[in-house]
Amino acid sequence: MTTAPPVLRSLTVALAALLTAASLSSCGVQPSGVIGAGEPPTGLTKGLRLYFVSPTGHLEGVSRPDVQITELDAALKLLAAGPTDPEQERGLTTLVSQLPYDATGQGTRVTLSSPGTTFSGNRRDDLVNGQLVCTLARAQSALHPTIRPDDVQVTLNGEGRPLGPYRCSQFLGDQ
Repeated sequence: MTTAPPVLRSLTVALAALLTAASLSSCGVQPSGVIGAGEPPTGLTKGLRLYFVSPTGHLEGVSRPDVQITELDAALKLLAAGPTDPEQERGLTTLVSQLPYDATGQGTRVTLSSPGTTFSGNRRDDLVNGQLVCTLARAQSALHPTIRPDDVQVTLNGEGRPLGPYRCSQFLGDQ
């Protein structure tokens, strides 16, 4: 076995480096200055979004871009109707049932009244509460586009003392 002289090896390495640099610099992308893109996205996205329970026991938001609502109760009906067939195939489910409820909103405050329902803080109810709070926050924002969903606070009124006010982020934080 013969080896190339050191000068030839150095020349080969330099030529390879030159070809690599030439190929990288000739991709057609021209340098540009700094381009401003505005504020980075924060918080929740815009539009109606329903929150279902994932197979891992966490809340997962799904968009309903084609759905227009005129009242908060409409979002609750969609939530209680459950996920679509493709969403069910992904393992999503709803723990919210068709119960008597009335949701009202004023600015960043939403109140859900559900006579006969007891809201509590155990893990299973935490998911139900999260589905309600997050869906109502998104619905309030969809109805009033100047309101950010993460600014909405939802109070749950059932039998017993009211719970909340809650923000959706309180139910999404430990996922």
